[in-house]
Amino acid sequence: MKEFWNEKFNTKEYIYGKSPNVYLAEKLKELPSGKILFVAEGEGRNAVFAAKNNWQVEAFDISNIAKEKALEYAEDSNVGINYSTQDFLEIPYKENSFDAIALIYAHVETTKRASYFKKIDRLLKTGGFLIAEGFGQDHPNYQKKYPNIGGPKNAELLFSVEEFKESFINYDFLELQEVETSLNEGEKHVGKGSVVRMFAKKKL
Repeated sequence: MKEFWNEKFNTKEYIYGKSPNVYLAEKLKELPSGKILFVAEGEGRNAVFAAKNNWQVEAFDISNIAKEKALEYAEDSNVGINYSTQDFLEIPYKENSFDAIALIYAHVETTKRASYFKKIDRLLKTGGFLIAEGFGQDHPNYQKKYPNIGGPKNAELLFSVEEFKESFINYDFLELQEVETSLNEGEKHVGKGSVVRMFAKKKL
């Protein structure tokens, strides 16, 4: 998997662009800045946006090439981010240390997803926020119509409303739905797709 993503990110261009995900940007603007973690952050577009808006940023990804591009983008933007390429389950983040955690197209394989979600819950402070956007169960129908929309070919990697509900039972869901959206994120997310969006607060 690391080789797959290194090959994909091994271009001069930022394949998902340098602008932040629109949904993430909207939600961060609603929150006071604090400490945020980006799961499977890729080339840094969301992490740099958060840092520009006074968030203390931690991020990780399996790809060392993605990390290099993210740090270069952060330096060019005159902001600092901390970025790891360790396996998420092995990174020694402190529990209850994040005010927000973002999963933006962080399509984790099924064998790790439950463990990822449990760790995310442990890392997030009580009263903290989860922000997620990723391709949903209806997305394969859009991939046929929009060849540049991207997204997993394996349906097991897609997000679902039901899985989020079951995985984060001690959360208030301010928003949780699968919707159609038009994406224009670099060269790899272009066209209409079906996405699951979650904005949730960890209960006190």
